[in-house]
Amino acid sequence: MNALPACRPYPCRWDDEHMDARPFDALLLVSFGGPEHPDDVVPFLENVTRGRGIPRERLEEVGQHYYLFGGKSPINELNLELLDALRKDFADHGVDVPIYWGNRNWDPYLRDAARQMAADGVRRAACFVTSAYSSYSGCRQYREDLYDAVSGLDIELSRLRHYFNHPGFVGPFIEATGEALASAPEGTHVVFVTHSIPETMNLASGGPGREAYVRQHESVAELVAEGVGTHRWSLAYCSRSGSPHMPWLEPDINDHLRELHESGTTSVVVVPIGFISDHMEVIYDLDTEAKMTADGLGMAYDRVDTPGAHPGFVAMVRDLLLERAAVERGEQPERCSLGALGPSHDVCPVDCCLNPRSALPTIGGAADGTSATVA
Repeated sequence: MNALPACRPYPCRWDDEHMDARPFDALLLVSFGGPEHPDDVVPFLENVTRGRGIPRERLEEVGQHYYLFGGKSPINELNLELLDALRKDFADHGVDVPIYWGNRNWDPYLRDAARQMAADGVRRAACFVTSAYSSYSGCRQYREDLYDAVSGLDIELSRLRHYFNHPGFVGPFIEATGEALASAPEGTHVVFVTHSIPETMNLASGGPGREAYVRQHESVAELVAEGVGTHRWSLAYCSRSGSPHMPWLEPDINDHLRELHESGTTSVVVVPIGFISDHMEVIYDLDTEAKMTADGLGMAYDRVDTPGAHPGFVAMVRDLLLERAAVERGEQPERCSLGALGPSHDVCPVDCCLNPRSALPTIGGAADGTSATVA
């Protein structure tokens, strides 16, 4: 089948006469960051786990995933590819705003990007976060870091809405999954995979008890399955960490492959819907560890591409920027989304994805005020 579910024009709904990004005068690409060299690995992990009291010896153990790949995460190069694609797309379509890049946990840091924007005269920037779903780690924590990044600077930041059900995100997965199934054996099972999080974090995602993280992933899985015409699918998780006594979302991808094998499945197509690019969780947890599990079971295993710098995904970023700009100008643009959940909010509710440890100031929330550093 391999068809995008009905929505508005894909991949973009704006003609060249309406490429108006006002009042924004910049776009900030916001990502997680990753080490570039072996000596970066432990300091990077210390940044990721700051405040949790994890011993350095444990971080060295966790770092083995990176050392297997020369101590370098692919995420920075992938973000550079996306950055280049966005700049070209914006130039081709007359969207005249500069694009900056900042990370939460490694160079280039968000604070450095914010200072550069301030030095360049930027006063109002939209932020595109490379996390498509609602959760503390995927949304509010970024908003906390963005608040810190612009503290004391005369810059207003606005986070663009979640895009898990935008056709520019769902469409590339439908295309890639359809291509994989076209050459897969009859009866192949599709396993959608995302990053596991603590069950308590899922419960708080979208607001207390709303479980938005799981519901959003289930919606995307249903959309992709519908798009490729399969009923043989399931949702699994990868990259569990933290205390073994704390419940995390299950099943783990490796356990799930064993369960599928026991039920007679001999071939799987793995679709990493929780990730926008092929970073460490994808190339280690899925391409290395899960692939090894499947090989040991004698199962055929194929992992499809993430959106990365897919033209539809790049156009989606432009679409979200122009949509939010229109909203800020007092207009009411159509907000593109697929499935039953509808488009996400521009401004997060007060109780959305609460910090599990302590309340910290953020940008982009309903209770964040209207000063020059929040929106």
